[in-house]
Amino acid sequence: MTHLCSILVLLLKINATKSCAGVSLKTQELYLLVFATRYLDLFYSFISLYNTCMKLIFVGSSGCIIWYMRKHRVVSQTYDLEQDTFRVVFLIAPCAFLALLINHEFSVTEILWTFSIYLEAVAILPQLVLLQRTKNVDTLTGNYVFLLGGYRALYLLNWIYRFATEPGYRQWIVWVSGVVQTAVYCDFFYYYLKSWHNNERLSLPS
Repeated sequence: MTHLCSILVLLLKINATKSCAGVSLKTQELYLLVFATRYLDLFYSFISLYNTCMKLIFVGSSGCIIWYMRKHRVVSQTYDLEQDTFRVVFLIAPCAFLALLINHEFSVTEILWTFSIYLEAVAILPQLVLLQRTKNVDTLTGNYVFLLGGYRALYLLNWIYRFATEPGYRQWIVWVSGVVQTAVYCDFFYYYLKSWHNNERLSLPS
């Protein structure tokens, strides 16, 4: 739910301010790619209505954010194309190669699922780089990134609990990717909590 909250915060920011300043379109497109490759089971498997709805919400909300940033006549004018220049091919290509190399089963759906796990671990990097370049971060964008990182950190606690209580529970691909993803956020967490403690505007060093 923390992940969903982060998306809602971002949509609130964009809709309320009619601005996507400080938001990386590249990160949003990477997340859409993550969800599109992870939730292919929507076409051939049904777990529950809740599960299906949540998957559709994640895909739909990511698409909505991208539409705002690319097509909305007001919001699209606030997108900082000159600063959002992270070359995502250097994230996508290694993740695709790693998914082909290390996976649970060499099948199309399993490789794409594994690719989504690897890509999610680093999808936030264009956003963090953009925030470093712009330095001063507005409150809603800062909250969005914090919630997005916080949800994965909470997953780590869940994995530790399941490892301790469920015999035979092993998810090495997910575990390692989750640790990498949380580590990527550590610097941001430090400056976010520091600004919150000092009641200052969030600012990241370049």
